[in-house]
Amino acid sequence: MSVHHPIIAVTGSSGAGTTTAGKAMQRIFARLGLEPAVVAGDSFHRYTRRQMAALAAEGKYGEKNHFSLQANHMDRLEALFQEYGQQGTGQYRHYVHDDDKELIAKGLEPGTFSPWEDLPAGTDLLFYEGLHAGVVAEGIDLRRHVDLLIGVVPIVNLEWIQKIHRDTHVRGYSQEAVVHTILGRMEDYVRYIVPQFGHTHVNFQRVPMVDTSNPFASCDIPSDEESFVVIHCRKAGVDFPKLLQAIPGSFRSRPDTLVIPGNRLFLAFDLIIQPWVEELMSRKRAAQEQ
Repeated sequence: MSVHHPIIAVTGSSGAGTTTAGKAMQRIFARLGLEPAVVAGDSFHRYTRRQMAALAAEGKYGEKNHFSLQANHMDRLEALFQEYGQQGTGQYRHYVHDDDKELIAKGLEPGTFSPWEDLPAGTDLLFYEGLHAGVVAEGIDLRRHVDLLIGVVPIVNLEWIQKIHRDTHVRGYSQEAVVHTILGRMEDYVRYIVPQFGHTHVNFQRVPMVDTSNPFASCDIPSDEESFVVIHCRKAGVDFPKLLQAIPGSFRSRPDTLVIPGNRLFLAFDLIIQPWVEELMSRKRAAQEQ
């Protein structure tokens, strides 16, 4: 953790909603006039798409099983967190997605990586969005470097529905292929992804209010209006009475847990996360003035 160079991270698995949380964070940064160094977790995968497919054919990792620590440059990710926290510098790269027109225009093939490069100079903070920001396992402790760790995790059936829908409708995979991926990485999901949510400062868990008992037969994703979000805060100082007044339809299920309508997620991020970001920036400014 660092006063001078804070790190904020959103962690959660593929299909969990980390992209939505990332957009909520970017809104906060823009509102506060902050310039973050933005790093995506998939840029630290160890293998290209073709290499992962070849390894899966040999019985290693499982195709697209990036939950496995061995399938990622965990050492480089921890080195980035450590270096940024100490100096505000570090190296990163981009994973080339099928819709990354800018990178593809530069001659990079989808499923590969851009070259490693230095982070932009003079950023206010590091913002990471990906799979492993809270991992503590096998000699790796990423949690200790992160000043604000946010978990995003729907109930598992909803997570599978979201992944199946995205991968079949957007990425062109068959449902059978997506189910095969889910099954192939289940052990690593339980071993490495789930424990992170015990290390976070706050978790946002989406819970549908419709039948999701068979996610593999679901035709669509439950809408925000058909969902609640359970917000569990471990970080002290949350003004729950104020939140109850500010968020229509919310209620408190436990002393440290707020339940809100699914369509109030961005509002909840603004009310809960923005003050924490402001606190980190205030501490940074105070340290710089000393």
